[in-house]
Amino acid sequence: MAKRDYYEILGVSKNASDDEIKKAYRKLAVKYHPDKNPGNKEAEEKFKEISEAHEVLSDKQKRARYDQFGHAGVGGAGGPSGNPFGGAGNGNFNFNGQSFNFDFGGGGGLDDILGSIFGFGGGQRRPTRGADYRTTVVLNFEEAVFGTTKVVSADGKDLKVKIPAGIDDGMSIRLSGKGGAAPKGGTKGDLYVFIRVKPHKTLTREGNIILSDKVISMVDAALGTEVDVETVDGNVRMKVPAGTQSGTPFKLSGHGVPLMRTDGDRGPHIVTIIVETPKNLSKRQKELLEEFRDPKSKKRGFWG
Repeated sequence: MAKRDYYEILGVSKNASDDEIKKAYRKLAVKYHPDKNPGNKEAEEKFKEISEAHEVLSDKQKRARYDQFGHAGVGGAGGPSGNPFGGAGNGNFNFNGQSFNFDFGGGGGLDDILGSIFGFGGGQRRPTRGADYRTTVVLNFEEAVFGTTKVVSADGKDLKVKIPAGIDDGMSIRLSGKGGAAPKGGTKGDLYVFIRVKPHKTLTREGNIILSDKVISMVDAALGTEVDVETVDGNVRMKVPAGTQSGTPFKLSGHGVPLMRTDGDRGPHIVTIIVETPKNLSKRQKELLEEFRDPKSKKRGFWG
């Protein structure tokens, strides 16, 4: 289902000020807050929708990206939460013949814990179950984007774990039946592999979007230029049109993070242009800028 327009959700215009957005959010948040609407699922969904809209529109950079690219500019299918499955909750799928599921925040529920300890859960007896094991795998930024294979140790043996492209920091992989053995022929426990991703020096991630800044000179911003942008695929040449303002986002389609459970679809890489104001100008440079500031000047500078 397509997401609604964030401005429409808050009931404000696209030219709304930060203060107008804040006031609209507060009014709606009070109206639909779960504490005022206990057991009302519709109100709960509206509150989540309002909170998501406010999260984007109250952030200048996110709002600029949303204004230019729509929902695709603020996390794509993953949304602000960064869930690469395209929604809330956990996911299950098969990757290269390896079956496992993902937990966002990780770990089993109460039934799993009770089952591991006592052999039953939720008040219902079930077969004795082996202990769950836990381990942590640390990935670099590119490994999380493109996927990799890691070796982990569990129960005295080494296991190869295939990490799918698009996995994110804070997720955990549950490998069914790879935990401890159960007494009396019961079901083996599971192995939880918790994922930690090292930050990149220049790139950041928001769901399936990769973000970076590119600093250019005032002259290049005014006249237009081409720049090399660092991406996870290597340097990409990007055109910056004449008259570009500082803070303008540009989208490099297909250079972001792969969406899980898709056929290689990838989000974009969004580059925000930062225009650098020159310091320590020479006398001649100051004169040229003064001529630009005063268009009536008879002197001709490099601006025209």
